[in-house]
Amino acid sequence: MRMRAVLAAAAAAIVLMMPAAAPAPAVAQAQRDWTKVVVATPEGGFRMGNPDARIKVVEYGSLTCPHCARFATQGVPKLVQNYVKSGRVSFELRNFVRNPHDMAGALLSGCAGAAGFFPMVERIFATQDQWVAKFGRLSASEYDALEALPQTQKLTRIAAIAGFDALAARHGVPAAKARACLADEKAIERLVQMRQVAVTRFGLEGTPTFVIDGRTAKGVSDWGALEPLLRGSGG
Repeated sequence: MRMRAVLAAAAAAIVLMMPAAAPAPAVAQAQRDWTKVVVATPEGGFRMGNPDARIKVVEYGSLTCPHCARFATQGVPKLVQNYVKSGRVSFELRNFVRNPHDMAGALLSGCAGAAGFFPMVERIFATQDQWVAKFGRLSASEYDALEALPQTQKLTRIAAIAGFDALAARHGVPAAKARACLADEKAIERLVQMRQVAVTRFGLEGTPTFVIDGRTAKGVSDWGALEPLLRGSGG
């Protein structure tokens, strides 16, 4: 009996001296979805994605541009899903305002802030044919009356005809705030300046124009031409 007790005590001592088992490896954290990170940029646009992405894509786009609408529906979903989501590429959209219709849409989508900007712009592009057609159905007298309005009233009327105000309301912009945004002279001036920078600094000749890591991608206006540049840059 005494021998058994001695052996049991020795075994217990050996167990205590053995190193603790390594903890089970932690479950790998899910990869971050960078499409959820959207911020307004100092340049006046809105950027989606990793601020430290290896490749930074900027699009200068016009809300009344059919080519921009085509890229928004055919290219942006692939860009976001295949490149932005993982954090390899960031995507910034800067408005290139060509006319009062552009201005009204740009002011209200900007008014929707980081949370509502991209969803609102996506819808404006997706329904471009529909709201543009509404202006084509105006009579000559209605069109002349619209053109004769002071700037703020004109932008407000355009927003109502196009349905931008109703769309903005669905993205968190109540009517009073929408009216204030359409009359915001500082916001209008920022959009005008952003247009000037696009032309003078990046040599914009048409929309969409893409700037990759600070350099204008000449001759690139659709996803088929843009994606090879992203792959070639390590995206």
